[in-house]
Amino acid sequence: MQIANNHLADTKMKFKLCMSVVTALVLSACTEAGGGAGAIANLPENVVEIADPRQDLSSVRVLPEDGCYWYRHVGVVETTLLPLRTADGRTICTQPKT
Repeated sequence: MQIANNHLADTKMKFKLCMSVVTALVLSACTEAGGGAGAIANLPENVVEIADPRQDLSSVRVLPEDGCYWYRHVGVVETTLLPLRTADGRTICTQPKT
C-alpha cells in the first residue's frame, strides 16, 4: 500500500509540473504581433477612402520591406499583421510594385 501511495504522489507531482510548464508555454504565446508602436497616427485621406472598411485603420503602418500598408488583425487565436487591402482585394502600397 505504501508503494502505491508513493507512486500516486509521484504521479500527482509530475502532473502538476507538466501543467505548470504547459501553462507557461501557453501564456508566453499570448503576445501581440505588431503591437501599437509604429502605427501611422494620421493615415492619408486617399488611403482611408480606398481601404476596405472591415480593416482596423487605427493600427496601420508601412513596412519598409515592400512599401505597402499593413494593419494589425486581432483574430480568435492570434494577432498578426495583414496587408491593407481595397474593397476589391488589391493591396495598398506607397509605391508601385516592380
